Amino acid sequence: MENATLAAEQRRVARVDALIAARLATVKQQRTMAMRDLTEIEQSYGDATKVNITEVDDRMETNAAVQQQKMMVARAAENETILGHEEARLQLLQGSPYFGRIDISEAGEHDTLYIGLGTFQHGDDFLVYDWRAPIASIYYNGTLGPVSYSAPTGEQTVTLENKRQFKIEHGQITNMFDTNETVGDEILQSVLGEQSSDYMKNIVATIQQEQNDIIRDTTSDLLVVQGVAGSGKTSAVLQRVAYLLYHSRSHLAADQMVLFSPNQLFANYISEVLPSLGEKNMRQATLAEFFAKRFMGLQVETLFDRFEKDATGLPEPAAAIRRIKEDPAFLAAIDRYVSVPPATPLFVDVTLNGEVFFAASTITKIYQSQPVSMTATDKFLATKNTLIKRLNQRIKMATFEDWVQDRLGLLNQEEVRDIVGDQRFDSGDAEQRFVAEHIVAEAFAPVYDALYNDYFFDAYAEYCRFLATVPAPAIDPAVWATMADSVTAGIERHELRLEDAAPLLYLRDRVTGGGTNDAIQYVFVDEMQDYSAVQLRYLHHAFPKAKLTLLGDSRQDVFTAGYHPSDFIHEIRAIFPGKSVRLITLNKSYRSTAPITDFAKALLPTHDHIQSFNRAGHKPRVVTLTPETALTGVTQLVSALAATNDTVAILTRDAASAAQLYASLRLDTPTHLLSAGDHTLHTGCLILPVYLAKGLEFDAVVGYDVSATTYTQAADCDILYTLASRALHELVLVAIGAVSPLVAALPAQLYDTTRTTVTQ
Repeated sequence: MENATLAAEQRRVARVDALIAARLATVKQQRTMAMRDLTEIEQSYGDATKVNITEVDDRMETNAAVQQQKMMVARAAENETILGHEEARLQLLQGSPYFGRIDISEAGEHDTLYIGLGTFQHGDDFLVYDWRAPIASIYYNGTLGPVSYSAPTGEQTVTLENKRQFKIEHGQITNMFDTNETVGDEILQSVLGEQSSDYMKNIVATIQQEQNDIIRDTTSDLLVVQGVAGSGKTSAVLQRVAYLLYHSRSHLAADQMVLFSPNQLFANYISEVLPSLGEKNMRQATLAEFFAKRFMGLQVETLFDRFEKDATGLPEPAAAIRRIKEDPAFLAAIDRYVSVPPATPLFVDVTLNGEVFFAASTITKIYQSQPVSMTATDKFLATKNTLIKRLNQRIKMATFEDWVQDRLGLLNQEEVRDIVGDQRFDSGDAEQRFVAEHIVAEAFAPVYDALYNDYFFDAYAEYCRFLATVPAPAIDPAVWATMADSVTAGIERHELRLEDAAPLLYLRDRVTGGGTNDAIQYVFVDEMQDYSAVQLRYLHHAFPKAKLTLLGDSRQDVFTAGYHPSDFIHEIRAIFPGKSVRLITLNKSYRSTAPITDFAKALLPTHDHIQSFNRAGHKPRVVTLTPETALTGVTQLVSALAATNDTVAILTRDAASAAQLYASLRLDTPTHLLSAGDHTLHTGCLILPVYLAKGLEFDAVVGYDVSATTYTQAADCDILYTLASRALHELVLVAIGAVSPLVAALPAQLYDTTRTTVTQ
């Protein structure tokens, strides 16, 4: 590109950066003043609430002052928040104000727009457009010539005359070129060639057209993203969250979205993406955390625990039973069970301080007294309401008891004021009754909690009773009965198998009418192939008003390939009947070098759909060691890799192997053993089981013990594919003795073989 053009663009960068810096200084000053004003108003508010409220006139005057102060506090806080958001946006733009430029024409008029992480306006001049603005989609989707984009006023068509891409660091253009592509290979090569970090980076500057389709979809009830390893599906979905918050800012907040992550390591790894785009993080949870909050006092088996147990052997009858429980037909059986219940639900006593407050027999009589025509759910809700009414009656009756009057006499004026708050009373007696009822309600709170949370219903016993009614023609009745008994025994030990968690919750919700959250508008599920159809159906049940985005890769089926193929993309419409479903497939892998991607995909039985990005690099290496030289060989290998790579991950088959290797290795580089309970990644050497590495990436990966005795089954192809596709720049597979036949069967030109001589 001509030097004159580059110089002109550099002058614009300098001018825009200077204006951003000036505006940022002003906003910081204004925010400091706003924070000071807010502090003064809050102090004034505190003083206003200290006025004597024992007299009626004083109380009325104080209430008026308090309301006025509340409004002032709210206005001051809103002003400070607005300035805070602007400051954060300007800080995102400072030093790198934009990454793209488009030149468009319409009806003879020409316009030049610059695209960045946020909007920046100087007077009436838009110097930078937010990448999420409707017109910015031209940058991602358009090739030179006529191009259309969706605007608030409808579909618009313009002519794209030029598209220019920048890499700007600290106010200096380090790369710039014109292109007809979405994002040119030159920019991608530069970005993808960088070292990894502790946190995922946002990909706004390198969004591809198919990723942009994911980001800007606002109409699909269910968006399914099937993407190969390294295709940028998770990054695109996080940009999608940022886009949705921008697109629907007036009626959508970050806390109305929830993302289900595969583990805490991954949740922390992606935690900086949305803040780097100026947005708050949405709610995040793992499936284990989701279940743990709904099974108080019960230990639910995690996916990782189950994987480790299955490694020791999963009998076919157990696998068959698991397949039944993870099939949507199992939930249909629960629906039938609840619609025509065999008997009254199983209730338990509600106790307070060790004494029965509401007996199970009483609750049963209330339930049975409901009209026969009512559904089981309506009967339950009517029973619950009756119990709450009886509780309120007992609260009113208890206000005259001696212990309550004794408590009233011990309260000071400040404690009374805390209880009364802004309430107004016609007389002192009315105020005293209010305070007395508050004291009793506080004492009876455990009972209300038990009623509100449906603890008087024994969902566990009900589930066990349900299991005894389920027809399982493919299973020996004696085996099924043994399974049902083991579920009962497990619950008595406060343990629950993973495959029972979603069905049990569904049964509880169908009986009680609870368990749903209507406030959540979007649910995102990463690594969808790790979820059973029943678990996905239950998440939809739990968040009935939410649109769903499911993303994953059926070929990274680490957990279930051994007993049940999870490639149920073709079954999605059956799992979510009546939903508008859109499937987007991402087949190009950007993470790894081309030699690593070509090696990884060759591990799969079918892989023609996987396209490698043209980034040069070393071939993967297969290193064969003897049992006697394994530790010394791995130590030397990792030390060499750590000299040129920020992160070297040693991936093992399971947690026990990772722990054993960590205890044995002696490395000079910082070394960390990662488990399912860890939240933070580190630089240096990381040792972890391969299933915890899903979604993560590392500069160099060492696959430890990829041997003939460790990876033998056809289902292990998915595990090895997942392992290999974690590597950005270098991949080494270490075999102890003979290499896995799954690797040995690959074309020899895909990798280099080394029989290492260990330096003593």
